Amino acid sequence: MKKISFLLILFIGFVNAQKLTTNEISLINQGDTNTALPIYQTTDTDQHTTLLNLSSEINPTDAHTAVLVKRMKESLLSTDGGVGIAAPQVGINRKVIWVQRFDKKDEPLEYFINPVIVWKSELQNLGPEGDLSIPEFRDQFYRSKVIQLEYVDLKGQKYSEIVEGFTAVIFQHEIDHLFGILISDKKEKEKNDSYKQVDAFKKSDSTTR
Repeated sequence: MKKISFLLILFIGFVNAQKLTTNEISLINQGDTNTALPIYQTTDTDQHTTLLNLSSEINPTDAHTAVLVKRMKESLLSTDGGVGIAAPQVGINRKVIWVQRFDKKDEPLEYFINPVIVWKSELQNLGPEGDLSIPEFRDQFYRSKVIQLEYVDLKGQKYSEIVEGFTAVIFQHEIDHLFGILISDKKEKEKNDSYKQVDAFKKSDSTTR
C-alpha cells in the first residue's frame, strides 16, 4: 500500500511539474492569439538568458499548449526562409518545436511536443547553419546523419520515427535549443572534436532555424 501511495505521489508530482506558470500563460496569450509571437534575440540580454535556459516538458493536452503550438507556427511563417523554431525562441522554456519536413512530400511544417532523440548515428554531416535568434551568424557544423526521435502530439499520443538527411539536422538544431545550446557556443566546443565529413547538405548558407 505504501508503495502504491509513493508511486501516486510521484505521478502527481510529474503532472504538476508540467503545468505552465502564470507568467508563461500570460506570454502565450498576450495580444492576438492568432498571430505570431516575437522571436527572441541574443542581442537582448534578458532574451539571451531565456535562450540559454533549460526547457522542461509541457502537458500536451493543456489548452494553452495548443495556443503555443499555433503561435509558434505563425512565428516561423513570419520569417524569411526559417525551417524550424523552438519554444525558447519565443520566450517559453518548454519542449515544443516546429520542423519543416524536407523528407516528406510537399515538405510540410510539423510540430513536436516533448521531443527526445534516443539514438544518433556516428556518421556525421558537415553543413551550414544559421539561427533565427542570432542575427548575421552563419557557420559550418557537424550533425548526425540519422536520428531516432520520440515525441507526442496535442492528444498525448506517442510516436517514434527514424529521420535522416537535412531534416535530421533541423531536428538536432531545434532540440539543442531545448537544452539552451546555441550554435554560436557550439562552434567553440567543436574545435576540440573530430568527425568524418560527409557532404549531404542541400540548403544554402541562408538557411536559419
